[in-house]
Amino acid sequence: MSFILTVLGSSSALPTATRFPTAQVLNVHERFFLIDCGEGTQIQLRRFSLNMSRIRHVFISHLHGDHVFGLFGLFSSYNLMGRKTDLHVFAHRDFEPTLAHYLEYFGKDLTYRIIFHPFTAKRPDIIHTDKHVSVQTIPLRHSVPVVGFIFREQEKLLNVNKEAIQKYGLTIQDIRKIKEGKDFETESGKVIRNSELTLLPYRPRSYAFCTDTLYFRKLVNYLKDVDLLYFEATFSNKDRKLARMTGHSTSVQAAELARDANAGRLIMGHFSTRYKNTEKLLKEACAVFPDSHVVEDGDRYEVALTRIASS
Repeated sequence: MSFILTVLGSSSALPTATRFPTAQVLNVHERFFLIDCGEGTQIQLRRFSLNMSRIRHVFISHLHGDHVFGLFGLFSSYNLMGRKTDLHVFAHRDFEPTLAHYLEYFGKDLTYRIIFHPFTAKRPDIIHTDKHVSVQTIPLRHSVPVVGFIFREQEKLLNVNKEAIQKYGLTIQDIRKIKEGKDFETESGKVIRNSELTLLPYRPRSYAFCTDTLYFRKLVNYLKDVDLLYFEATFSNKDRKLARMTGHSTSVQAAELARDANAGRLIMGHFSTRYKNTEKLLKEACAVFPDSHVVEDGDRYEVALTRIASS
């Protein structure tokens, strides 16, 4: 049951020779979710051997070009590939006229449907659910409306012990009830407690994506206990005044947030091109939150399965 993030782009506004603008792919149980779509995203998908045709959902955090310019080329490539599967695009409602303009001039003969799901950036909102994952927006603070995304794995039913199935001759109907938490009664009337029949389920995993935002304390509540946190570190701590002026955050602020939210692991990106390397940013963050990492294009981060601890 995969839960793997691949970083496609980790630069801020300007691409560099080694970093593309923001884009990521999250694989949840072999369902692929594209998060932001900066220029060159489709090149990176091929470069890192991700099957772009398997992407059915795209989530755009905000409408600055370095997070959305790659989307139109991706639309066109899908059409040239003869895509038939619907593509669901989630973005701020202000994106609708731009999408309509694209469809009018370039999308009249699309082989697939683009289904637009508008949202606002005013309050947290669940914008997508399926049997494997839910996706929630959280409002961030930047020069334009922007949201972060939290991907949460859906809770699973209890797992029935195979030995118990054989021992008690459990039927499919029995197993279904036990998975829902019910005890089992044998033909002789003996009640077998549910805890004796089941294994504890795996703990649902979570990933939070937050970029192009000021640091503010309310984020701690939104991001509490998230397993993997991506938070922007556009600037070093010495440039924190510039970060505030431009609506961004520093490496130290990212680390403080991860620490206070009890995140499992922090990964940082969206680096300003003013820094020749990210060693100083990493050192600053690790001093506050040791499990901090700076991302490179192509990096993969997996959240491992862990069973819920017994009480």
